[in-house]
Amino acid sequence: MRNNFQYPAGATPLDPDEVEGLKLKHITTREELNRWEQDNINEALDWVQTHRQGDVLTEKFIKTLHHKMFGKVWRWAGQFRQTGKNIGVDHPQISTSLHLLLQDVHYWIKEKVYSADEIAVRFHHKLVWIHLFPNGNGRHARLMTDILLGILKQKPFNWTIQGLQDEDRVRDAYLKALRKADKGDYSMLLEFVR
Repeated sequence: MRNNFQYPAGATPLDPDEVEGLKLKHITTREELNRWEQDNINEALDWVQTHRQGDVLTEKFIKTLHHKMFGKVWRWAGQFRQTGKNIGVDHPQISTSLHLLLQDVHYWIKEKVYSADEIAVRFHHKLVWIHLFPNGNGRHARLMTDILLGILKQKPFNWTIQGLQDEDRVRDAYLKALRKADKGDYSMLLEFVR
């Protein structure tokens, strides 16, 4: 399949085997891919609204949500990546790293270690950092974080910068905040999301 998937700065490219997982072979550009993925994500948002949620902090729910978000576009949706990337843990460590994160989040909530916003920001950052899936990690982590905020009785995050309309500049600010969080400083990410 021939495609012209131009990746935005900071995006993790798919390897050729992952690209072969595209169900819709007529898609050849990043713009077409984005549109089809967004349609699928919109269906997932509807599913989240109607799905009776128990404990969402499980590997099963996290995989199911990714599948709901991308399953009409990608064959590997909802399956952990099987390749190395320029970000994330080694792929054999994904399940273990996620399990440890989920244990941490349960503990943070139970013991009120951090504010609800900081729990959510730390959760989001670690999901992105682990990089569970071949594609869609940021979008998936943002939705998972907003679901967690709902459980914590908080409003969803904004995920933009007020007054900043340029998508590239918003993405750049988001990536800078994530890089700062990589060093243990969550202040910029907390500011970004609220």
